[in-house]
Amino acid sequence: MRIGEPVTIDAVPLPLEDSLDLHSFRPEETADVVREYLGLARAAGFREVRIVHGRGRGVQRETVRRVLGGSAEVAGFADAPPERGGWGATVVRLADRPRPPPT
Repeated sequence: MRIGEPVTIDAVPLPLEDSLDLHSFRPEETADVVREYLGLARAAGFREVRIVHGRGRGVQRETVRRVLGGSAEVAGFADAPPERGGWGATVVRLADRPRPPPT
């Protein structure tokens, strides 16, 4: 490999879990990551998941809540209980069947 030469990195599959930590993602990636995660989690049979967005200034939290509110995959959501992250995480109840998106 030489300096300036393109590098190819192979993606490594990771196991799907009932929790998604957004700390390693840039804010502009948040909405797409959450949308994809919700579809995968529901397809895998999860009924409830937790999305960790952190406390900070609330930018990721607002993005997460906006995506959840418009997702047919979601039956409901709320702040996590204190032992699961409190207002730094959101617990999401996934829909049995996709509901129509809000109008």
